[in-house]
Amino acid sequence: NVWPKLAAVGLVFFLWQVVVWTHWKPEYVLPSPPTALKKLGDLLGDGTFWKALRITLRRAAEGYGLALIFGSIVGIAVSRVRFLRLAVGSFITGLQTMPSIAWFPLAILFFKISEGAILFVVVLGAAPSIANGVISGIDHVPPLLVRTGRVLGAKRWALYRHFIIPAAMPTFVSGLKQGWSFAWRSLMAGELLVIIASQPSIGSRLQFARDFNDAPQLIAYMLVIFILGVLADGVFSYAAAQMRRRRGLIDPSR
Repeated sequence: NVWPKLAAVGLVFFLWQVVVWTHWKPEYVLPSPPTALKKLGDLLGDGTFWKALRITLRRAAEGYGLALIFGSIVGIAVSRVRFLRLAVGSFITGLQTMPSIAWFPLAILFFKISEGAILFVVVLGAAPSIANGVISGIDHVPPLLVRTGRVLGAKRWALYRHFIIPAAMPTFVSGLKQGWSFAWRSLMAGELLVIIASQPSIGSRLQFARDFNDAPQLIAYMLVIFILGVLADGVFSYAAAQMRRRRGLIDPSR
C-alpha cells in the first residue's frame, strides 16, 4: 500500500525537476525540489513553525468540531421532519456550493479581524457537507430495515439510534470526509485573509513568504498543507475501510 504512493510522489518531484531544468521560470521564482525540501527541513527546526502549526490545527479542530455538531443536528432534523426538508433542504446544498471566500466580508463585518471570523467561515464551509451526508445516508437506509426495527418495538429516537443511524454511517463518514476538506480549505483561506498579531499560523506564514518573495519557503509551506491534507484523508479512509470490513464488504483476509 505504500510503494504506489511513493512512486506517485517520486513522479511528481521528477516532473517538477524537469520543469526547473527547462528554465521556464527563474529558480528564485520556481525553486528545485532539493531547495524546497531543504527549506522544509529548516522549518522543522524553527520554533515559530511549530507554534503556527499548533494554532492552525487548533483552529481546524475547533471549527470542524462545531461543524460536526451543527451539521449532524441539522441533517437529522431535516431528514426526520418533512416540513424542514421542504423549507430548507435545498438551502443546505446552496450553502455548500458557495465559495468560502465569499463569506469573509460578512465574517469580518460581524467579528472584525479575530478568531471568530475564521471560525465562522470554517463552520459554514463544513457543516452543509456534513448535513448532506447525514440526509443522504438516512435517505438510503433500506425500508425493510426500518420496518424490522418497528416490528421489534423501536420507536422514534430508539429507531434512529439503533437502526437508521448505524445503517447510514457509511454515507455519513463520506460526508465527514468531504466536510473536512471544505473546513481545511476554508481555514487556509481564512488564515490568508485574517492575520492576527501574535497568532502565527500556516496560512499567515504562507502569506508572509509571498510578500517577501521567498519562493522556497512558500513552496515548503504548501508542502506542509498538502501533507496534512493527505494524513487527514488517510484517517478518514482507514475509518471507512474498517467500517466496510466489519459489515462484510471487504474480505477480512485482505
